[in-house]
Amino acid sequence: MKQADTMTIIIDTREQRPWTFGGTHRVERAALPAGDYSLAGFETSVAIERKSLDDFVQSITWERDRFLRECDRLRSYELKTILVEAGVPDVWAHRYRSKTAPRAVIASALAIEQDYGISTTWAGSRDSAEKIAALILSRFHRKRVEVRDAP
Repeated sequence: MKQADTMTIIIDTREQRPWTFGGTHRVERAALPAGDYSLAGFETSVAIERKSLDDFVQSITWERDRFLRECDRLRSYELKTILVEAGVPDVWAHRYRSKTAPRAVIASALAIEQDYGISTTWAGSRDSAEKIAALILSRFHRKRVEVRDAP
């Protein structure tokens, strides 16, 4: 792979607790049109929305209108996902501050996938979510470079 093809992860400037990707990937901070993480050169076609469990629950309840507008912006993206730093068992065990029923949290995640085409990946932990994000972005980048460089 040529040097120009090295993947650069873009972290939105509004991201308050950014992942560092263990120093194994080049990262830059920039304002993204949607999402928290993207790739240089693909800022309007790739987006990962990072959520802690409490943040996800707040997004689908108190901030639902704003969050669904964000989902609507992501609808046209080629790759879009919500990456939650918790697992489904954490939802069922009600390990979040809101009084929202666990069934409603899961149902909202499924509705977002069906209505907007945005999957929710339940990573289990912050560390796992960061590793999954790196894999998602690396695969997308690798496939794009292969397609572009194909004879």
